[in-house]
Amino acid sequence: MKVLDLRCANGHGFEGWFASDDEFMSQNGRRLVECPLCADSIVTRLPSAPRLNLSGQREPVVDSPPPSAPSSAPQIPPLAMQTQWMQAVRHMIESTEDVGDAFPEEARRIHYGEIEARGIRGRASADERQRLHDEGIEVMSVPLPAALKGPVQ
Repeated sequence: MKVLDLRCANGHGFEGWFASDDEFMSQNGRRLVECPLCADSIVTRLPSAPRLNLSGQREPVVDSPPPSAPSSAPQIPPLAMQTQWMQAVRHMIESTEDVGDAFPEEARRIHYGEIEARGIRGRASADERQRLHDEGIEVMSVPLPAALKGPVQ
């Protein structure tokens, strides 16, 4: 089993597990490898070295920026940010109903009080989203990685 360090075109880093280098190349060439964060299928392999810790030596500690360095916002490590994003998406999936292509109609029915309010998710074109916005119905586009489109694990 090969564990490869990968990165999508949007800069998200992730691991991929493949039977061999050839299997990765085959799947990636057919656009079957997707970023688990944004579902981008333009994926590149990052250089990686085998990790051997034979001497018992610990990994080097990365120095934090000096206290005088300007920081207007707290710095969140990329992996932690990705983890938080995936947790938020999973929570959204668990707490909403998938209404599929009926999303615009269901959103209108909820907005106009025709049916009981509930959290919904589904698909709408850019034009449908704009029409909902024009009617005062707030919607938000959230790209779902393919791995999360099925049952939540």
